Amino acid sequence: MIKKTLIALFATFAISATVSAAPIEFHEFDTVDQEQQFKELSNTLRCPKCQNNTIGDSNAELAVDLRQKVYEMTKDGKSKQDIIDYMIARYGNFVTYNPPLTLATSILWVGPFAVVVFGFGLIILRSRKSKSKAVESDKDWDADKEARLKALLDEENDGDKK
Repeated sequence: MIKKTLIALFATFAISATVSAAPIEFHEFDTVDQEQQFKELSNTLRCPKCQNNTIGDSNAELAVDLRQKVYEMTKDGKSKQDIIDYMIARYGNFVTYNPPLTLATSILWVGPFAVVVFGFGLIILRSRKSKSKAVESDKDWDADKEARLKALLDEENDGDKK
C-alpha cells in the first residue's frame, strides 16, 4: 500500500514539474540601448494570435517567433521605426495598439461621433415636430369651441352642487 502511494506521489510530482516548466528566453545585446529597444518593442507590439497581449506577454508560438525577429533586427542595428514598419508590412496595422487614421480606419474613428450627432439631431427634430403639432392644434381653437367648453364646465359644476 505504501509502495503504491509513493509511486503515485512521485508520478504526480514528475508530471507537475514538467507542466510548470516554461522555456525562459535569454537575449544578449551589445549595448544597453539595444536591450531597452527590444523591451520597449516587445511591450508595444501586439500579438496577432492573442490579440489582447503584447508579444512580450504572450506565450504563443507566433509571439515567440516575433520576439526572436525583433531580437535579430535589433541586433542587426535596425531602428525602432524600421522594426515597426516591418511588422506592419507583414501583419498589418493590427500589430500596433495605435493604428493610424487612414481611409480604411476612418469609419472606426469617426463612426461613434457620427452616431451620437445623428442621435441628437433625431431627438431635436422629433421634439420640434411635436411642438409644431401643438401650435397647429391651438390655431383650430375658436370662440365657438371656447363657449361650448365653458357651457360644459358650467353644467358639470351645477351638477356637482346638486
